[in-house]
Amino acid sequence: MTKPDFSKMSRKELRAYVLAHREDDEAIEALIERGSPNSPIYPFPQTNEDLKEMEQILKRKLGSSGEAI
Repeated sequence: MTKPDFSKMSRKELRAYVLAHREDDEAIEALIERGSPNSPIYPFPQTNEDLKEMEQILKRKLGSSGEAI
């Protein structure tokens, strides 16, 4: 049996294929690699100011101490 070309499938088609063929690791990997179109994109810091801003954002998200739990 030949596998379909996952690169030519839409995300919706690929998801339906994965749901119908849950044992196909290659299809699951192809779906994961595409990611979610609704995921936010965070740019890599380009300057020291950007890096400091990212540190502040992470500290707020982790809590006031900035320590990982």
